[in-house]
Amino acid sequence: MNKNLLPLTLGGLGIGITEFVMMGLLPDISKDLAVTIPQAGHLISAYALGVVIGAPLLIMIAGKYPPKMILIALMIMFTVFNAFSAFAPTFNTLFIARLLSGLPHGAFFGVGSVVASRIAEKGKAAQAVSLMFMGLTIANIVGVPLGTFIGHNFSWRISFAVVVFVGLVTLLSLKLWLPALDATKNRDLKAELGFFKKRAAWIIIFMISIGTGGLFTWYSYIAPLMTEVAGFSPNAVTYILMLAGIGMLCGNYIGGILADKFSPAKASAALLLTMVVTLTIVHFVSASQPLALIMTFITGAVSFALAAPIQMLMIQSAKGSEMLAASASQASFNIGNALGAFFGGLPLVYGFDYTSPAYVGAAMALVGAFFAFWLIKSNQGVTEEVKVPVTSFH
Repeated sequence: MNKNLLPLTLGGLGIGITEFVMMGLLPDISKDLAVTIPQAGHLISAYALGVVIGAPLLIMIAGKYPPKMILIALMIMFTVFNAFSAFAPTFNTLFIARLLSGLPHGAFFGVGSVVASRIAEKGKAAQAVSLMFMGLTIANIVGVPLGTFIGHNFSWRISFAVVVFVGLVTLLSLKLWLPALDATKNRDLKAELGFFKKRAAWIIIFMISIGTGGLFTWYSYIAPLMTEVAGFSPNAVTYILMLAGIGMLCGNYIGGILADKFSPAKASAALLLTMVVTLTIVHFVSASQPLALIMTFITGAVSFALAAPIQMLMIQSAKGSEMLAASASQASFNIGNALGAFFGGLPLVYGFDYTSPAYVGAAMALVGAFFAFWLIKSNQGVTEEVKVPVTSFH
């Protein structure tokens, strides 16, 4: 790995832990704070809402500053608000802490994606972006299972203390290793916001917001799915999450290659259709422990293979507005997070079992695929070569 990309990977690691560890901690938090598991699921939505609010807002405020300065400031926010989560005394204060923790998420990946693609070798921009998202997959292999184990056996609050530690390490690496690229000169915020006047922009936003919700209908409730349906012990959830994380790591790498070799839009469409199939299979086979484990790996791989294609799709469709567009894709991804957690929880509220969210997820992924094919047909932002203008950083 290029050492200059390592701080972005570490940032992705910290963000991945705090975003996804909540799925494994839902039973522990619901018990400790005396709420139901569907109510605890609102904490997932709170984080996602923070991302949606913070991603475009922080980019608009901070976009005129050098990327390194922006990323350091965002990581400071991330570290402080996760410390707040660790000490939150009630469900309501934890809800607020989770919302605040989500604010820097999208902006960090938005700025980081453009930085990664700018310093990448020619023709390997998507693979460079996938290296940043590798932090998310490593989080699901090591950080999330570790945080879940700590939450089950000690306290979920210590899990957030681990996130704070990763945030501090990331701050140090950003200071030492990230290139000091210059800020955008003659920035025109009004012109950048013009990106949202494009039809292609909204097709992509709807594709991500609805399509990736399929992942979160499944992953938000993976702990009770594996314990209540597949019959694993609560302690086994740690290892199951590691398996999902390994799948995500493999999928993330493959997704970067697919996005560079084919168009990001075509890769996204194919992967969303594959997600429809995998989630449907999850619904039918989760009562079998061996098949449940196989589908955990496959579903994780398919879901995270989307990361690099959708990020590059957004960047290539937003000449002159790359950071804003890249942050918007992260906001969209977390709208999918919120929608997936919410809609996936509805069947549970009405008494259906823990396999039912997978059906909801398959439907959401199918709608996302529809938008991807619409984008391909309209030929907007699909065939152009991915370019991040030198004028973005000088």
